[in-house]
Amino acid sequence: MQSKRVLLLAAIMALVMTIVVPPPASAAAPYEAYNYDFYGDAVPLPAPYLPDYAITGSSLGIGDFNQPKDMYVTHDGTIYILDSGNARVVILDGQLNVKQIITKFDNNGKEDGFAAPEGLFVSEKNEIYVADTEHNRVVVLSNNGKLIKIVESPKSDILPKDFKFVPLKVTVDSADRLFVVARGVFEGIMQFDDKKVFMGYVGTISVSPSLWERLWRSLSTKAQKQQMELFIPTEFASVDIDSKGFVYATAIDNTSNETIKRLNPSGQDVLKRYGYWPVKGDIRFRRFGNNSGPSKLTDIKVLDGGMYVALDSNRARLFTYNDEGDLLYAFGDRGNQLGVFNTPVAVEQIGDKLAVLDRGKNNIAVFRPTEFGSLVRQATIQHYSGNDNEAVKLWGQVLRLNTNYEIAYLGIGKSLLMEKKNEEAMEYFKLGMSRKNYSVAYKRYRREVMKDNFGPFMTVLISLVAAFVAFRIARNVIRRRTVKREAGLY
Repeated sequence: MQSKRVLLLAAIMALVMTIVVPPPASAAAPYEAYNYDFYGDAVPLPAPYLPDYAITGSSLGIGDFNQPKDMYVTHDGTIYILDSGNARVVILDGQLNVKQIITKFDNNGKEDGFAAPEGLFVSEKNEIYVADTEHNRVVVLSNNGKLIKIVESPKSDILPKDFKFVPLKVTVDSADRLFVVARGVFEGIMQFDDKKVFMGYVGTISVSPSLWERLWRSLSTKAQKQQMELFIPTEFASVDIDSKGFVYATAIDNTSNETIKRLNPSGQDVLKRYGYWPVKGDIRFRRFGNNSGPSKLTDIKVLDGGMYVALDSNRARLFTYNDEGDLLYAFGDRGNQLGVFNTPVAVEQIGDKLAVLDRGKNNIAVFRPTEFGSLVRQATIQHYSGNDNEAVKLWGQVLRLNTNYEIAYLGIGKSLLMEKKNEEAMEYFKLGMSRKNYSVAYKRYRREVMKDNFGPFMTVLISLVAAFVAFRIARNVIRRRTVKREAGLY
């Protein structure tokens, strides 16, 4: 009896402890992760990333950040933070130790600095490019903070006489060509050569009126038409560049399905859009009220394996796509706890982690990949690299974590298609609800079947034709003999 009371008391204490003691904060994400299925419904996913830690000015011992606007992480893990409100560039090493703080630089013997800078990029030569916005220039510094050159007041016949250069975001390719997103420039991204000469625009965004706007315009008088707003292109919001020299850019355009572009050296948009839905963040959203309207993709970061992640400042979310335009996952939200945002302005990659700069919280939130996120990333990279056998194995592990993840079925199907296993690929494309890829696999499988069976088929066909001809000849011979016999010729 006494032992029963002890067991009962232990059970009650265990129950109380489970109620009173909350689970660890890292056990669950403070946001929902999701994807869009074939029907356009948001489907919940396991969290691809979990919040790990936050970097603040105070934690670094350099005083609070003040309205930070941009950041950049190099391949060796060095972190550059553009602390705009404090007019400085903070440089951290891979262990988050402060290496250097750049507030001033020598400009032809005079002390110079920044004024509300908004954009930051570090080239392959470790040269620091700063969009010094309020000074109307781009400042190029060495890794030690010494001035290399200044790009300002471009001159060209295609620029208006009263043009004011207000750079917001910058990126640089391997040939030292500078790409600048500037305020009030609707013609495209400004391009400069390595000698600071303005070369023209790339990636002009065309905007067309909606059907309702066209109808209204057709019914308007001449005077009303003159008062109507002109349909001018939209400004770009951010730029990044991949290892092949292609420029990725985002634009804030509420009417377009092409708010993300991948520009080749000729300025043509070559972004692949083979997914179910447009590459533009959320495809379903509220029309009115809080968090209403389409996504505002204000920053973009090119990842390895052809992937890229876009930051939606409207709903504080991250959208990750593969090189073919499939949305792999989306996550994020607004809030005060670690892992959710106030005013996110920039996203970067630190190793296999993601880092988001939050202007509202004056910090950098760092996210570590979960098992699900890591497997999706590895499978995507393997497929992109042509290692289809490895990709299929990894996608299989993803499906064990989430059997409703259609992208995994598509990934296996595409890998099987590359291996010319068309019949198996058809089955996975069917599970992944991809009619287009299913049709491709079906056509190839049909051609394969016809090729394998062409010889036997033709042999049977020729044999049947020969038998039919022989039958007709024999029948005609018998008829002639019958006629002659009846005529008494035999």
